[in-house]
Amino acid sequence: MPLPRDLVRSLPKVVLHDHLDGGLRPATVIDLCRELGIDPPGADTQQVTEQRVADWFHDAADSGSLPEYLSTFERTVALMQSAAHLRRVAREFVEDMAADGVVYAETRWAPHQHTDGGLSLEEAVRAVQDGLDEGVAAVEARGGRIVVGQLLCYLRHLEPGDDLVEIALARRADGPRPGAPVGSAGVVGLDLAGPEAGFPASRFGAQFARARAEGLRVTIHAGEGDGPASIADALETGAERLGHGVRLVEDLDADGGDALGPVAERVRRERIVLEVCPSSNLQTGIARTIAEHPVGRLHRAGFALALSSDNRLMSRTGTTRETALVAEALDWGVDELEQVALTALDSGFAPAAQREALREEVLRPAYAAARRAG
Repeated sequence: MPLPRDLVRSLPKVVLHDHLDGGLRPATVIDLCRELGIDPPGADTQQVTEQRVADWFHDAADSGSLPEYLSTFERTVALMQSAAHLRRVAREFVEDMAADGVVYAETRWAPHQHTDGGLSLEEAVRAVQDGLDEGVAAVEARGGRIVVGQLLCYLRHLEPGDDLVEIALARRADGPRPGAPVGSAGVVGLDLAGPEAGFPASRFGAQFARARAEGLRVTIHAGEGDGPASIADALETGAERLGHGVRLVEDLDADGGDALGPVAERVRRERIVLEVCPSSNLQTGIARTIAEHPVGRLHRAGFALALSSDNRLMSRTGTTRETALVAEALDWGVDELEQVALTALDSGFAPAAQREALREEVLRPAYAAARRAG
């Protein structure tokens, strides 16, 4: 029997892979468009509604192609070019995560895409941090608990530079800090995102080598728009986690046996966590259904997995929904969901003390209670 959706929502969850510009509320899209004097996506001569906006993003992203899927972000990024708008979107990210039962979340975004309105990279990062702090403070004021950090993304198709490494180094002390909400983790690491095929991670080798040498944490999108060779390149470039990573399945025995290719063997041996986002993968053509998605085979083969929502607006989803869909398709119970949540938390980039407190005071007690309740 599938786990009740209400139970999945109530269990504490961990999000490692969620894009700030992919999770705007449809109502916020409408508000910001009106402030800027532009038509919301899906607008026509009829009344603009949240449902119409949500449908437009989902349908446009449901393309079967990663580049076409990514093109929908032009509409949200255009709305996030001022400090006020970045702060609002970041605050709502935290509120929406908490409402979905998430107790640890990392939001990732590419500051280079948010300077068209005159903001510097530093000003943009500060605005997002202000919004995250406001959201965490609001959750804590209501008696809730959440730890939130931000990941700064380089983009594969842009020229490498040291600017984001410099900002991450300067701002990683943003949390925890005096005066900040308890759950504020500040800038917790770097990512590499954007079109994968044809843009190897190794182009950014110098930046990520410096980041790792300075103690910054690194995750890299790989194994979504390209195969095992791209994953190997990401690992050599310094990835501690893999954004998506599901095309690693191409390095497993094609006949369903236990044999692993060299890339898959390394990922499993080193317990490199795959940040799996099933619904968005269906939209970009990796699988047709959740039951056919590589997450099942990768889990059975013993790889370290975390579940996230990727882009909640484009995929019309959330962490509860993603978790429930996988649990239903693969017949997972509370034990499997706890394993995935703890794996994600252990591989999070926020300070260890914040994550350990969540593990012992929130996650373990909640899953133990769910087992006792049957």
